[in-house]
Amino acid sequence: MVSAILLAAGRGRRLNSYVCKPLVKVGARPLVFYSLRTLNAHPAIAEIVVVVNRANRKAIADIVSKHSFGKVKALVLGGLRRQDSVYNGLRAVEGKSKLVLIHDSARPFVDPRSVTKVIREAGIYGAAILAVKPRATIKSSCPDNTVAQTFDRDKLWEIQTPQVFKKEIILEAFKKYSREPVTDDASLVERLGKRVKIVEGSYKNIKITTNEDLLWAKNIKQA
Repeated sequence: MVSAILLAAGRGRRLNSYVCKPLVKVGARPLVFYSLRTLNAHPAIAEIVVVVNRANRKAIADIVSKHSFGKVKALVLGGLRRQDSVYNGLRAVEGKSKLVLIHDSARPFVDPRSVTKVIREAGIYGAAILAVKPRATIKSSCPDNTVAQTFDRDKLWEIQTPQVFKKEIILEAFKKYSREPVTDDASLVERLGKRVKIVEGSYKNIKITTNEDLLWAKNIKQA
């Protein structure tokens, strides 16, 4: 059984929007709609827990009801940090779940095939994440903003969501390391010494952070 946690508690301050980021529209639909539609239709996913905030909880509940997203089990409030929101979602998943999928509603264009692949690899390895190869050259800098190092692009990955974990592994990671600052859930699992399988995803699976990203999203939607 796979339980999905969809993170939709973000405010999206960098978008300068008067509505919370999950409710910002791409085309005729809010961002959160697209991820809900994909996850709800996926045959491997048995339930969805949506992590919301107080300002968007009713609007997201209305979206769930209007579009009959029947796999949504609960709407839970997020926390101060991303990992706090994930942990609140984890505590709401079904006890019988074997795998937990964690996805950002700010990535509206994840495709069903990528979801299938990352779930399959998590079942084998215990932890799996979607990622794409960076298209640009990546360098690190010294304190004076001169180049410190140029990295081998063939060994680098730009990490995406969904990320999928065996439930006992992600729960252990959160219990031990959730107070440490991280930017994705796999980082906590890595600190347990567990292997995390990288699964090649799609460049269309962009994260909406700025208004420029919204322009890309509208182009992807129209393509």
